[in-house]
Amino acid sequence: MRTFSITDVGMVRQVNQDYVYVTDRPLGILQNLFVVADGMGGHKAGDFASRYAVEKLVECISESVYENPLLIVSDAIRVVNRRIYEKSQDYEEYRGMGTTLTLAFVDEASKLHVFQVGDSRLYLISDTIRQITKDHSYVEEMYRKGLITRDSEEYQSKKNIITRALGSHDYTAADIFEEPVVPGDLLLLCSDGLTNMVGDDAIFEIAKGAASEKTNVLIEQANENGGQDNISVILASVE
Repeated sequence: MRTFSITDVGMVRQVNQDYVYVTDRPLGILQNLFVVADGMGGHKAGDFASRYAVEKLVECISESVYENPLLIVSDAIRVVNRRIYEKSQDYEEYRGMGTTLTLAFVDEASKLHVFQVGDSRLYLISDTIRQITKDHSYVEEMYRKGLITRDSEEYQSKKNIITRALGSHDYTAADIFEEPVVPGDLLLLCSDGLTNMVGDDAIFEIAKGAASEKTNVLIEQANENGGQDNISVILASVE
């Protein structure tokens, strides 16, 4: 797999609370790993939560004695969630911290596995763009129930309210998605700093376009549209 990743502070925030991790080489028994985390809970706490979550997840995955990849990742998420929660309870400066988590890997059978907590996203891009994850956010949950529309004032004013985050409780479950992939498919993992600033159609056009540094173009587009939040992008091409 060919991978590209970038994270940017955006045009408004002073601190980048996003954290990304990419490897297309084996980590433990996983053949590759892609992670986007978007921290919350104040400047220091949010920055710490996302970085700590990703670093500890990588450590747990690499040292796991389990042989089932899904069990390895699920157990790592359980352990890391508990550690973040305990730190938030033990240290005042970390009170209320948490982080989104979008984690993915492709196995030897060309199946994509995605673990999701929060409102960072994974898209599968081929001849169309399709969001694989489902946001754990107030507005998206209301939208899925048919109670609000995406162009409503309520949606726009409350879209930063997430309903699930890693470390917010002593136990937090991740949603798990599986999809077959084929050569030529693109995986896009991103924080909401991209998706709140750039629509799906525009993301698709950039990802499928001729630009050589597509991750940079996506960041530039988000910043041109306001850059209201930190922006993180991972693009991985299935080969």
